[in-house]
Amino acid sequence: MIKPVFSTLVCALILGLSPAAQAEMTPDEIARLGKDLTPNGAEMAGNADGSIPSWTGGLTKAPAGWDPKMGYVDPFKDEKPLFVITGANADQYKDKVSPGMAALLKKYPNQSMPVYKTHRTFAHPPEIYAATKENAAKAKVVGIDIQNYDVPGTPFPVPKTGVEAMYNHTTKYFGGYKACRDWLPVRASGDFYRVGFCEHMVQGQNFEPRQDNRVFSFYGGYDAPSTLIGTIYLVHDPIDYTEGSRQAWIYNAGQRRVRRAPDLAYDNIDDGTEGMRTTDDYWGFHGAMDRYEFKLVGKKEMFIPYNAYRLMDPKLKYEDMIDKGGIKSELTRYELHRVWVVEATLKEGMSHVLSKRVFYIDEDSHTIALADGYDGRGNLWRVYTYPLVQAYDAGVMFQTTWVTADLSNGNYMVTALTNERPQPAYEWNVKGQAADFTTDAIRRRGVR
Repeated sequence: MIKPVFSTLVCALILGLSPAAQAEMTPDEIARLGKDLTPNGAEMAGNADGSIPSWTGGLTKAPAGWDPKMGYVDPFKDEKPLFVITGANADQYKDKVSPGMAALLKKYPNQSMPVYKTHRTFAHPPEIYAATKENAAKAKVVGIDIQNYDVPGTPFPVPKTGVEAMYNHTTKYFGGYKACRDWLPVRASGDFYRVGFCEHMVQGQNFEPRQDNRVFSFYGGYDAPSTLIGTIYLVHDPIDYTEGSRQAWIYNAGQRRVRRAPDLAYDNIDDGTEGMRTTDDYWGFHGAMDRYEFKLVGKKEMFIPYNAYRLMDPKLKYEDMIDKGGIKSELTRYELHRVWVVEATLKEGMSHVLSKRVFYIDEDSHTIALADGYDGRGNLWRVYTYPLVQAYDAGVMFQTTWVTADLSNGNYMVTALTNERPQPAYEWNVKGQAADFTTDAIRRRGVR
């Protein structure tokens, strides 16, 4: 059984309170932030047997001698796995392994989960913790819409509903970044090709002038393969959907014009993904929540991909990382962490390729680390891993080298690879000029 740790959550589940009934945190709850709860709402203490340590501030300093041109080096490179979970022994760890990962291990004997010592590396800058405390006193969900909240900061440090937990993920702090990354659609045969994508993404508070009701603005375009070069996307995502909706455009190099892209959402298939990635499973989940009922199942301890710095090693070549069923297991790292479990069930009358989704959200960062996707018949279909890494120079925890595995046909998709890109692959704390995120701006960039 998954047991929620907070009595408020227990009451909400028992009484069946609607999301509208869950208002902002009480003064007593807010006073716990930075005391027995971390400034971001996680339990400060470790677990009973010490396998999860207490949070002591996270990883805020780079390793000695680090240069950004080296990429993110692994501060735990000398550690060895405590043990390895395989398809053969997964049942003895079933209470801490997601159903998706258990199915993947059983389907592919070469795949495994090396489990390492847990490090609670998550950290944000002090001003973001202050913004979290301020937002927690006023943010609330009405229906499925968030109100009285503005980025940055976590709106619901101790979520009481599934919708609140999802908003913590979709509004998570990153400020602004630029990155050129690759993704690889991989066939069951092992054949793959490279798709390159460069993106510039900025949250509302990092804009000049500041953008209200804007969780982020984004533009990005392909730099490989040649058939996609010149295609550029522009997206503005609101915070409160009662005051606006997603606005999206696409520049088509062949037509040399910008057109609206209302289908750039939900289960739209992204170009260059061979059908293996929908728009709303980028970063685990983003966009409107109106197609699903989100249930907060509770909090539990699970093995999730964490501190996965080795996956970003610029010495690795993509062809050396690919294996049957997913990335080579020896490159991965799993740790025991507490996660919020959210179950999303498709509403009656709504359409989506996934009838049910289960999200496993890291308690410290409120970021999705694992997800399971079920098809229209209710069968486990897709397994998502979103390895987490702390950018120790920026106060941001982000997902790197995430994998979407299709259990039905053996195909999988690897996204956010940076190994063969010039380092540093990420530029953080990026500001944005509103004029650069307009249709005229992407039209000018789209001239080939």
